[in-house]
Amino acid sequence: MTWQEFQLGTTVSKVTKKTALWKTDKGILEILENTLALPINVKDQLVGYVLRGEGRLLLDTIVETGEGAIGESVDRELNKSFLMLGTQEALQESLSSTNKEDFAKYGFNDQQEFKADAEDLLAQFSRHAHRKKFHCGETFSKGLGFIFAFPNGEDNLDVLIAKGPKLIFKTSDIVFVSNDDKVVLKGPQGVIASNNGKSVVIRNHSLHIHR
Repeated sequence: MTWQEFQLGTTVSKVTKKTALWKTDKGILEILENTLALPINVKDQLVGYVLRGEGRLLLDTIVETGEGAIGESVDRELNKSFLMLGTQEALQESLSSTNKEDFAKYGFNDQQEFKADAEDLLAQFSRHAHRKKFHCGETFSKGLGFIFAFPNGEDNLDVLIAKGPKLIFKTSDIVFVSNDDKVVLKGPQGVIASNNGKSVVIRNHSLHIHR
């Protein structure tokens, strides 16, 4: 399976209730009622959606160190189209048909305009995935994990990858990696690593180790 095999479906649906697409002790991604949803398929198998509506991403990207808490939490409104790879029963069960007013709410004249926007996003993601050498497997089509991609206004994408306790969040400013008690943050604050109460902080050309 390659990223080029990903194709958009033909029918746009809408979400009938507030739905958590992803939720762990590290954060939550929720979308609200009336969010538009266009399937992403590979060989007629559902592997994800392009979504457009109102939602929110909350993510704890703070690292506890011997020097105190470093970093900032992410609190982002989701009011542009974004991509989700991975299947989620609660979302699939809450979908219903759309009408012209549903598209007008988000600035589209009709279904075709939203599909064109979704095509652009999928193409952008494919280029991003190829450039970053993302490996494309079946994990995200079998309910074992998720990839979310959010346009960041710089002709680039912020990406959240989640699989069980493993989490990667990458923007133009930071890279945050978490796996249970192991956490790494790279950003304006420097490079910070923490594991079971031990931490390493590299910033301002200095190294601090806390055991």
